[in-house]
Amino acid sequence: MSGVGATAPGAGRVLVAGLGNIFLGDDGFGVAAVAALAQHPLPPRVETADIGVRGVHLAYRLLDGYETVLLLDATARGGKPGTVYLIEDAVASGEGAVVDGHRMTPDAVLALLGTLCDSTGGTRPGRVLVVGCEPACLDEGIGLSGPVTAAVDEAAALVLRLLAADTRRPAPPVERTKETQP
Repeated sequence: MSGVGATAPGAGRVLVAGLGNIFLGDDGFGVAAVAALAQHPLPPRVETADIGVRGVHLAYRLLDGYETVLLLDATARGGKPGTVYLIEDAVASGEGAVVDGHRMTPDAVLALLGTLCDSTGGTRPGRVLVVGCEPACLDEGIGLSGPVTAAVDEAAALVLRLLAADTRRPAPPVERTKETQP
């Protein structure tokens, strides 16, 4: 699924990308959440993408002049399964990034941005946010656990609230991570 925004590159464009492996249980959270989000009307400047496990594809796509990027992904932070997290200012420095097409986690993709910008002339997004969900099970198997399934709509609602807010202004420097409980 992919929605293409009608605005010019850099003109407030937003990418909402669902990440994860649907064959590893709750790791498919990001893919399910972006599918749920795509069922809602979105502003023309917003594009959705089911990235899945294509980290290298995501790395290059991030250079397309997006002002804001929201990544939806399973995020193990030690909380209760189904906890939805908002992680702000998620861009890493990019120094010393190594490309391994089989291990392009969101952290690795963000770390690679500086190197890619330098070598391609692309533009780094102005703001990167991660909407994550605490997984219950990452074992082989298709389908999300009960707590993570319940969190999909909560995550989509959070993204809709973020999109309704002024996503073009910088994140406040007060707190880098916010958590909500299901």
